[in-house]
Amino acid sequence: MTILLTVAGYFAVLLLISRTVGRAGNDAFFRGNRQSPWPVVAFGMIGASISGVTFISVPGMARSIDMTYLQMCLGFFFGYLLVAFVLLPLYYKLQLTSIYEYLGQRFDERGRKTGAWFFLLSKMTGAAVRLYLVCLILQQYAFAAPIRIGAHEWRIPFVGVVLVTLLLIWLYTRRSGIRALVWTDAFQTFCLIVALVLILIQAAHLLGMSFGESMRAVMEHPNSRIFELTDWTSRQHFVKQFLSGVFIVIVMTGLDQDMMQKNLTCRTLRDGQKDLCSYGILFLPVNFLFLALGVLLLMLYAKTGVAMPAAADNLLPEFVASGRMGTTVLVLFTIGIVASAFSSADSALTALTTSFCIDILGIERQGDDPAAQARAERVRKIVHVCMMLVFIACILFFKAVGSTSVIDAVYVIASYTYGPLLGLFAFGMLTRRRPRTAYLPAICIAAPLICYAIDTASVALWGYKFGYELLLLNGLLTFAGLWASSVGRKPVLT
Repeated sequence: MTILLTVAGYFAVLLLISRTVGRAGNDAFFRGNRQSPWPVVAFGMIGASISGVTFISVPGMARSIDMTYLQMCLGFFFGYLLVAFVLLPLYYKLQLTSIYEYLGQRFDERGRKTGAWFFLLSKMTGAAVRLYLVCLILQQYAFAAPIRIGAHEWRIPFVGVVLVTLLLIWLYTRRSGIRALVWTDAFQTFCLIVALVLILIQAAHLLGMSFGESMRAVMEHPNSRIFELTDWTSRQHFVKQFLSGVFIVIVMTGLDQDMMQKNLTCRTLRDGQKDLCSYGILFLPVNFLFLALGVLLLMLYAKTGVAMPAAADNLLPEFVASGRMGTTVLVLFTIGIVASAFSSADSALTALTTSFCIDILGIERQGDDPAAQARAERVRKIVHVCMMLVFIACILFFKAVGSTSVIDAVYVIASYTYGPLLGLFAFGMLTRRRPRTAYLPAICIAAPLICYAIDTASVALWGYKFGYELLLLNGLLTFAGLWASSVGRKPVLT
């Protein structure tokens, strides 16, 4: 009951923030009226990037790959610099609401809709899988205890967790979308970081250390290794991790409507650049704290003699659920999971609505008269509800299937869909050629299929499994297909 009351109070604050800062209308929903303070956007972006799955998985990385994930985080920072000073100036110059409007201007409507559909497919499946896993964790760990009502005990079913979760997200995003999310995500990031720090302090207390002593113990632990500089065959080698971090940010932030929409609500380009650079710096210490928690958990498992879970991802939830860290930590764990999951899911839902309305339905091309604007706002509200219902359907489908292989397949599919976006934007920005756009959708579909065939053949023939470099190959194939189908020249919009 304590956890339920805490979560209820948490969402009451979100609704209050949304009501206080929100404004009606599509301009507020899509662009935040271009009035977002950049420090608030930068701070809130931390929570939007750290999903509930990340909250669970990153501490577990300390067990499987030590702290080498920080090498990729370092690459993230340089990726954010490239996004801030290469992509963001283009988006602001063209005054874009959806970044896929650039593809429409550089190519034509086929290019715009192709990019948008790839984003919609990737974001819907990926976000739904993440929220499914979080709802599962909440039901199994945070809401596992039955609620006693009179003489009866009642357990919260999985479908109840899903429905309430999506309904609450819809409630605080439905009126003013991205304008409200800038502020609610900042609040959720604050809750996430506070919960993380307090859990770290409690872990240190159980080990009989102060916070400072625990950090020194973390750095002296065998699993505190950050850099891998010798073994070139390792997937954790510095060069591979660093370059992967750079390109992951370029593609999954710079070419992703979900991640860029908040940055485009800043007042000026300079504010947007300060936002991205600040956020890139903050991402390093936050992930260090997650990994440090993982190392402290390894020490706690060794000290208490509790058997470690088979899966590294269960390192944190199983120890919290064991009760050895107390009810307070269970509440903090729930707040951290909810804050990280919801700040990721709410922005995904808003970005999906934005892209579908603008890129697929062309809602901003319906006219500027009051009647047209009212009609456009009604369409946006209907799309927002429909996106929420598709979200729910996807999550319940994953639950019904109940197979981790299907979930893994969805992540693989999502990773393939970013390659064509990379190829489309790179071709548009780096060349002056004009592709035959009749072939453009086919090229973008063929590139991931060819990548899959190459990866399969590589494993069978040489035992080599592609990692993040498959993204670059995917983008290169898309680029090559566009080049082969292109004729003449077209002025570049940069």
